[in-house]
Amino acid sequence: MAKYSIGLDFGTLSGRALLVDVVTGEELATAVMNYPHAVMDEYLPDGTTRLAPDWALQHPKDYLDVVAKVIPEVLTAASVSAEDVVGVSIDFTACTVLPILADGTPLCFLPEYEKEPHAYVKLWKHHAAQDKAEIINRKAEELREPWLARYGGKVSSEWIFPKIWQTLDEAPEIYEKAAHFIEAGDWLTMQLTSKLTRNACAAGYKAIWSKKDGFPSSAFFKALDPRLENVVCDKLSGPILAIGDKAGEISASGAALTGLKPGTAVGVANIDAHVAVPAPGITTPGTMLIIMGTSSCHMLLGDTEVNVPGICGVVEDGIIGGYLGYEAGQSCVGDHFDWFVKNCVPASYHEAAAAEGISIHKYLREKAKKLSVGESGLIALDWWNGNRSVLVDVDLTGVLLGMTLTTKPEEIYRALIEATAFGTRKIIETFEKGGVHIDRIIAAGGIAEKDELMMQIYSDVCNREIGISGSPQACALAPPCSAPWPRARQPAAGIPSARPQSICPSLRTPAMRPTPTMLPPTMPFTPSMRHCTTTSAVVQTTL
Repeated sequence: MAKYSIGLDFGTLSGRALLVDVVTGEELATAVMNYPHAVMDEYLPDGTTRLAPDWALQHPKDYLDVVAKVIPEVLTAASVSAEDVVGVSIDFTACTVLPILADGTPLCFLPEYEKEPHAYVKLWKHHAAQDKAEIINRKAEELREPWLARYGGKVSSEWIFPKIWQTLDEAPEIYEKAAHFIEAGDWLTMQLTSKLTRNACAAGYKAIWSKKDGFPSSAFFKALDPRLENVVCDKLSGPILAIGDKAGEISASGAALTGLKPGTAVGVANIDAHVAVPAPGITTPGTMLIIMGTSSCHMLLGDTEVNVPGICGVVEDGIIGGYLGYEAGQSCVGDHFDWFVKNCVPASYHEAAAAEGISIHKYLREKAKKLSVGESGLIALDWWNGNRSVLVDVDLTGVLLGMTLTTKPEEIYRALIEATAFGTRKIIETFEKGGVHIDRIIAAGGIAEKDELMMQIYSDVCNREIGISGSPQACALAPPCSAPWPRARQPAAGIPSARPQSICPSLRTPAMRPTPTMLPPTMPFTPSMRHCTTTSAVVQTTL
């Protein structure tokens, strides 16, 4: 009898389940649910408690609601019995962290903390702890901490220790009340298994942990703030398990939540972008995977450890066992375009898109396709949500220059696409300058699947062929096919539905292809390309 597994993929705005045949890798059913509270960046759920700038919170109840809805939906859609499901595994955004009691109860579930922002989930893009990150970086440089180089020379405010320290400073009662600060993926795994485990991927990339050396020393944390001396043993206890290991089994309470049978295997959680690497068959060094969503993550495997300035980290066994896993990223991609259509596109465009029965994004893309490279003369810089790689500074802001009274929305839309493309190009160049070679690029995620124009621009800007993952559910597809239960198809073979198709650089846009910093001043760049040259030079100078 056929056996099945379920991948649970939790993104920034929604969660989804994917039911997969463990022998063939066939995707049988999927279900998606948007988070009722979405991202809380202005008010708490009470509607009156206002949040300060740079806050980004979520409500953990949304995650439970997703699990309770989407798992029964995929089983029903595929007419599969829960008895035939051999395992379930979770991937999640990171660092998305929450304070909990010893039994796993989030502090925001307690009535006395409903109005306390620090009791909620701090989403990955919560940037209100930038001052703490800067202090950590200065102190690490001063003390010559050896681990700093593994993270490109900078710790991000998106990571766990700046967020924990912010809680300690601004809400010490929450810090004291919390038995643990935990990644949301590990917390949800705990809800399924009734066991506390932590995944090595998030620990390595977001909590400065390494397989060889563990966490930074208590002496380092004491040098930051005496109250943090024992932060690791006091707030981050629990076994750190390797990706692909078994976290536990569905408990009685987990069964009641999901409809799955008690005893069903549960895999160790993983970061959403990193878990997708094996899905299109990436199992050896040389191929970069770009996961494109609200933000973008750029992942690579390596045989040796080299320190690359400005990347998010290099972690042993961080992506696939036996390799070094490299990560970089852009903190504003899909959010970039979402901001634009919500705030800058006139009603007439929305009405025209609705009349044609297409999304506003597709409507803008169709118009932008008709534009020549540089035709608009617009200049854009994609730092709407700061810069993750290679400057690691969330306080940087975006730029849009060159507008006139004749500037059209589609011209701005295309300029924003070009800006994100050159951000990716800068990451690629930084990796290769640092000694991590890239022979091939594959893109996955909703944007990569749906936006042919954007992927063509990326291919042109980077002057590289880009493969597009064959599955729109690369993140959800990977956990069932790399988890601790029997399966005939190993990740090394790739997953048939995720095998990539390719987009090659266009011959129509040769001006986008030379390396900007090496071009002579007389190169006939269009205005849009001059912008991109300047941007690249500014980034290089800043480094």
